[in-house]
Amino acid sequence: MTTVLLTGFEPFEGERINPSLEGVKALDGVAVEGYQIVAKPLPTVFGESLAKLHNYIEEISPSIVICVGQAGGREGITVERVAINVDDARIPDNIGQQPIDRPIIQNGPAAYFSTLPIKAAVENMHQAGIPSGVSQTAGTFVCNHVFYGLMNMIQNCCIKGGFVHIPYLPEQAVNHPGKASMSLDLIVEGLRSIVKTTIVTEDDILVSGGATH
Repeated sequence: MTTVLLTGFEPFEGERINPSLEGVKALDGVAVEGYQIVAKPLPTVFGESLAKLHNYIEEISPSIVICVGQAGGREGITVERVAINVDDARIPDNIGQQPIDRPIIQNGPAAYFSTLPIKAAVENMHQAGIPSGVSQTAGTFVCNHVFYGLMNMIQNCCIKGGFVHIPYLPEQAVNHPGKASMSLDLIVEGLRSIVKTTIVTEDDILVSGGATH
C-alpha cells in the first residue's frame, strides 16, 4: 500500500506533551483514500531530527511526507508555504544547542516552497469548520530546520512534502494565559483532511499529467 509519512516532535521548552506528536500518533496505521499513514516521532534537536527523518524516508519510501510541529499561540492549523535556510534559535533545543544565524545547509538555496496543495488544504478545513490558514513563516527553530531539510531531501524525486503547525492543546494552554488552543480531536481531523487533500491532488496530477494548484 502507498504510504504517507507523518512526523511529530517530542515535547520541548518544559512542556510535558507536544500536540504534533499526539496528533500524528492518533493517525498511525489509518488508511485514507487507499494510502496508509505511518506516524513517527522526531527529536526536537537540530541535526538529529533531520538524520531521523532521512532514515524514515529511506525505510518507508513514502509518496507524501508531512511534518507537523507545535506553534503555541496560533489560533488554528496553519499550512506552511516556505522554509528558509537559517537556524536562529530563540531557545535551546532539547540537548542545549542554540544556533544563531547559521545556515541549515551551507551554500544551499535561500528557501524552498512546500509542494503540498496548501490553499486547497486550508479551504477543505474551512469547509469542515476547522480554524486554519496559510502561514508565510515556519520560524527559525527546529520546525523550520526540519521543513527546509525535508524539501532539500526530496527536491529531485517524486515525493510531495511540506510542514504544518498546530496550536497548543487545552491542557497546555492552561499554563499559557491568553493563548489559543485546539482539541486533539479537531487537530486529528484537520491533519486527516490535509492528508486527504494532498492524496486527491496527487491522484489528479497523475491522471491529468499536470498540476492542479
